[in-house]
Amino acid sequence: MLKVLGKTLRSEFSLYVISFFGFLLLWDWVAKEQILGRSLAPPLDVLKELHRLTTVKLAGKDLFGHIWDSTRRVFIGFAIGAVFAVPLGLLMALNRYINALVKPVFDIFKPMPPIAWISIAILWFGIEEASKIFIIVIGAFVPCLLNAYNGVRLIDPELYDVIRMLGGNRRAEILHVSFPAAFPAIFSGLQISLSIAWTCVLAAELVSSRSGLGWIIIQGMRLTRPDLVIGGMAIIALVAWLTTLLISGLERLICPWKRGIKEGYL
Repeated sequence: MLKVLGKTLRSEFSLYVISFFGFLLLWDWVAKEQILGRSLAPPLDVLKELHRLTTVKLAGKDLFGHIWDSTRRVFIGFAIGAVFAVPLGLLMALNRYINALVKPVFDIFKPMPPIAWISIAILWFGIEEASKIFIIVIGAFVPCLLNAYNGVRLIDPELYDVIRMLGGNRRAEILHVSFPAAFPAIFSGLQISLSIAWTCVLAAELVSSRSGLGWIIIQGMRLTRPDLVIGGMAIIALVAWLTTLLISGLERLICPWKRGIKEGYL
């Protein structure tokens, strides 16, 4: 019996399940004992509210409509940011003239948090979709560029020496060393950028929006409805997790050599 229990506890999946349900039990206990007052709704109340939102419309849309609005904004902004940032980061790492031209300007804006752009985005684009997407583009741009840049700059120089010994030219170095070796770092940047994109869309919807998961959360706050607030937070966490799985799947497809590597988690 003890051996079976020990084997079960050593299974990562079992530990995930135990951790998840342990968290739910702790959450339910804290809510029912009102340790935090009435500001924390029990898990069952949150589920009931989310189910209600699938049939009742808020601002003319049900829950799925608001999920779609937020997800659409995230993917548009994330795609625009990644499409421009990744090639630019690679070019900066591969060409010192482009690096000298772009890096000083990039270093000025790099420390600025994306949320700091909200006010000027509203001044430029109003409160419509363009301002929200602009903030997401800014948030996704920096990690994508940095990881693409560092992914090339940190490549072991001996790999280039091997290509040269085999008679390869600069083009061969880029195609057979620079790009493949940088892919893991690029995908790490995409993962980080996608997480930041969800943070940005939430911030943008909290400030200026008539739809989306951030708007649901702000309505719950105004109505003093913790079940609505926590429900919106839970849906954001779930949808964000599912979208990052897409990036992970794409990474496994493009970087098959990483399939055998067992990744650790913080």
